[in-house]
Amino acid sequence: MKWSEICVHTTNEAIEPISNILHETGAGGIVIEDPIDLITEREDIFGEIYELDKEDYPNEGVYIKAYLPMNSFLGESVNEIKQAINNLLLYDIDIGSNTITLSEINEEDWATAWKKYYKPVKISSKITIAPTWENYVSQTSDEIVLELDPGMAFGTGTHPTTVLCIQGIERYLNVNDEVIDVGCGSGVLSIAAILLGAKSVSAYDLDDIAIESTKQNAKLNKIDKQINVKQNNLLDNVNKQSDLIVSNILAEVIVRFIKDAWDNLKEDGIFITSGIIKAKKDLVKDQLKQNGFTIIEVNEMEDWVSIVAKKSESPR
Repeated sequence: MKWSEICVHTTNEAIEPISNILHETGAGGIVIEDPIDLITEREDIFGEIYELDKEDYPNEGVYIKAYLPMNSFLGESVNEIKQAINNLLLYDIDIGSNTITLSEINEEDWATAWKKYYKPVKISSKITIAPTWENYVSQTSDEIVLELDPGMAFGTGTHPTTVLCIQGIERYLNVNDEVIDVGCGSGVLSIAAILLGAKSVSAYDLDDIAIESTKQNAKLNKIDKQINVKQNNLLDNVNKQSDLIVSNILAEVIVRFIKDAWDNLKEDGIFITSGIIKAKKDLVKDQLKQNGFTIIEVNEMEDWVSIVAKKSESPR
């Protein structure tokens, strides 16, 4: 079978929404080529993890590559992708040059084209994310291995927004906490919460692909009984008192359900948000404060921000 590689030249700000658009169109195996990876120092404890060629990377911005089957619907799918990306401008999302190119690739090449980018990576003091085909074994007694199949949906779990969320969960989650994951995507945050000691997770997403991906990745980690996955729009009609809520979504979306997050948290409950570009940091902080949250931490990684807040007073 032949595949078409679609490459979108865009900005860091647009990575999450464009990746989501590509997944919703049925793309498999998304790759993000960010020139920051060429200079990022990583602990090389697995052998040669990153064998990167600078010729594959743009001088500015990022490449987002995905793979679509070459069939009679290809042209229609590409047009849908282009329109959806252009619509991001309505949400004040900088899409950069938005240059889109297509190239043909054989299935054998497709299988390795994106897998070569994905090796086990330690993203917090305890959590290492590993692809299912690596058969990686923890190196220390306290290392937790989270298995992920990135071919299902939503990337490798090592994007800065995901890393910031998991690091926040690791710091603030208590054993037997009840957790809500809003916009669960691949389920990586839900799985991390359970592996770190949560009693249960209620995972919500509007996307069918995300629901199925979360279920499959939960099974891979043998914790599917503890994660209740449901199709839902944010926290609409959810009435559940939780200890911790985590959400890795765009800032514009986070501010829409801050009040619902408040209502679904226990007293002194923790709300961890990410997916926020630096320019939108104050927008989210102000809305959290206006709804009675106390800001505990603001953490940054590359161009991304994560905010940790506590339910501490009645909203005004």
